[in-house]
Amino acid sequence: MIILIAGASHVGKTALAQKLLEKYKYPYFSIDHLKMGLIRSGNTELTPMSADEELTAYLWPIVREMIKTAIENSQNLIVEGCYIPFDWKKDFGEEYLDSIRYVCLVMSGEYIKNHFDDIKKYASVIEDRGDDSWCTFESVSEDNANILALAEKNKVNYILIDDRYEFDIDI
Repeated sequence: MIILIAGASHVGKTALAQKLLEKYKYPYFSIDHLKMGLIRSGNTELTPMSADEELTAYLWPIVREMIKTAIENSQNLIVEGCYIPFDWKKDFGEEYLDSIRYVCLVMSGEYIKNHFDDIKKYASVIEDRGDDSWCTFESVSEDNANILALAEKNKVNYILIDDRYEFDIDI
């Protein structure tokens, strides 16, 4: 089983991946780690501040083929990151789609308004984000509104975090 966890920055993708690792013992792969490895090794001219569309176009073909390889080897894997395109299904035949579960995490504007201090507080709960000063109420609100609109437009499975940050995924 492959579990894809998508969503905006600061929505809790890595925390959910860690929770699923602990529950199901499935390893997880952070697309951000791949991004930084490729950037730091000089294998791309992209930077951490490159546009998400550029990073997705560069990273997704690699991640897509890693997913196929895991399925072909009957391996479980959780893949999390904001570089999973909303039309990801087009890259897989039926023999792969049966083994993939996708979820997109989205925070409502009301949740962000009521819990922005907590969002910032828990930003580094799994991995150190370093300088996170670019993360503002406005940027988190805008990112989540955009992700929600795209999730609805593309008719993908999403979890709307609206009242409390409590949810679980059963596989």
